[in-house]
Amino acid sequence: MENIDIGKKVKKYRKAKGLSSRELAKLAEITPSMLSQIERGLANPSIQTLKVLAKTLNVPTFSFLLEETITEDLIVRSSKRKKMIIDNLSYELLSPDFTGNLATAIMKVPPNISSSDLEHRGEEVAFILEGKIKLYLGEEKYLLEAGDSVKIPANFKHKWENNFSQNAVVLFSVTPPAF
Repeated sequence: MENIDIGKKVKKYRKAKGLSSRELAKLAEITPSMLSQIERGLANPSIQTLKVLAKTLNVPTFSFLLEETITEDLIVRSSKRKKMIIDNLSYELLSPDFTGNLATAIMKVPPNISSSDLEHRGEEVAFILEGKIKLYLGEEKYLLEAGDSVKIPANFKHKWENNFSQNAVVLFSVTPPAF
């Protein structure tokens, strides 16, 4: 909860409504001094004061308690990707981390390598960026080439196999994030 600045949010909502601090203080029946202290982070409002401010500003009370998103943390530079090797397959995480409901990664499958049988609780969508690869999906086998894609349902047994002479590169997203 280190990224929560209630006062900053109060000020943002107040300005969005086109209210001066004196006008909001009057409508919320708090002193202008108290509102100023809240907005500058010098005082923490009581729950009751938050409820009154939320009602006056026509926003949900919980909106004051949501953590701020630090947009810089959403960027993943190509040189800073998290890398993993599982079953001789290398993965580069394109998402910042495994929090949230979705993770996206690039899987590189060298020639003459196959994954073990995979089955995970999340749905997966995979897109072949480079090369070609065999995909075992349940009891069926498919050849996928660059530009092809597949949706793999949750808890569905699958396996990747590259018995070709060049690397296969697969972009995939899985929800919820699980490897």
